[in-house]
Amino acid sequence: MLVKTTLALLLLAMTASAEAPKYVYPATRKDAQIDEYHGTRVADPYRWLEDDNSAETKAWVLEQNKVTFEFLEQIPARENIRARLKELWNHERFGVPHRHGGRYFYTRNTGLQNQAVLLVAEGLDGPPRVLLDPNTLSEDGTVALAGYEISEDGALMAYGIARSGSDWHEWHVRDVGTGADRDDVLNWVKFSGASWAKDGSGFYYSRFDEPKPGAQLTALNEYQKLCFHRLGTKQSEDPIVYERRDHKDWGFGGSVTDDGKFLVITATQGTDTKNRVYYRDLTVPEAKIVPLLEDFDASYDFFDNDGPVFFFKTDLEAPRSRVIAIDVTKPARPNWRELIPQSDDALTGVSYVGGQFTCTYLHDAHSIVKVFTPGENRGAASRAKLVR
Repeated sequence: MLVKTTLALLLLAMTASAEAPKYVYPATRKDAQIDEYHGTRVADPYRWLEDDNSAETKAWVLEQNKVTFEFLEQIPARENIRARLKELWNHERFGVPHRHGGRYFYTRNTGLQNQAVLLVAEGLDGPPRVLLDPNTLSEDGTVALAGYEISEDGALMAYGIARSGSDWHEWHVRDVGTGADRDDVLNWVKFSGASWAKDGSGFYYSRFDEPKPGAQLTALNEYQKLCFHRLGTKQSEDPIVYERRDHKDWGFGGSVTDDGKFLVITATQGTDTKNRVYYRDLTVPEAKIVPLLEDFDASYDFFDNDGPVFFFKTDLEAPRSRVIAIDVTKPARPNWRELIPQSDDALTGVSYVGGQFTCTYLHDAHSIVKVFTPGENRGAASRAKLVR
């Protein structure tokens, strides 16, 4: 209904403005910039526009916007579209609650708030209170909540904020009980979440080196590294858990398994969906990082484990994805087990809860959920069974 209404209003707007006067855009200066690549000369007359902080570029943007908004403001149906969308969007919305310790965390939007508010309740029957309202992070609304992660005992929250739409995130730590921020502040974090150690001593995150002054928004993002931040220490003291100086374009993400026994490290290259996987045994002090999947032949999405048996959603020989199990004590490919084979529908998500696999599939443009249980003998080479 929303799509049909919006399309109808847009068609009305286009019809109404079909005979609108033509607008003349400001002239855009051309430079004589020419580059030569392998003997071929390539003109680049608008190179000067790449400097988005120059006074000339800013003036050019203002002039372009002036013409654009003069046109938009004359569309007769514009206010009707705005009013209808506001009416459709103005309803209360909740995020799915999740429990940490004895506390429950969830998001709520009253209807027209720019960002949902993060709430916490002391138990199922406890009254909710605001833990973080992203709408108050700045007066002009240009600071957004970029992600958060609650510690195992529900006592602490690591959260990232993004300023003015930047991919650079600034991470903080908040005491859930008091609602006050600690002194911990992490900068130069990009393309990263946070994963707490089970004892709440700190969390894993990924960062880049600090760019040179003035190059924060233009420098290439190279040599990302996985680090561990111990609470109460300076970011400059954070040890590097994993990096690859031989691969400047590799990115890393680290997550602690639910049982707290392993750190799983995913390595990606650019935007390729294929990835590599490494792990560290956290039960052994100073344990080495072990390569598990290094062929870069498919997407391996780790989602849980049963002791040394790691579960992955993968598109290896399955473009619609399937679930496999790899025992890290015998990781050779002949020992891999297929738990849930590829189906006619695309497998979009898997979770392992209560000894069962809950799978989400895309079926005829809508989601369906299926639940599978492992075979009676989990060590046997048998597939999981569909139970509902």
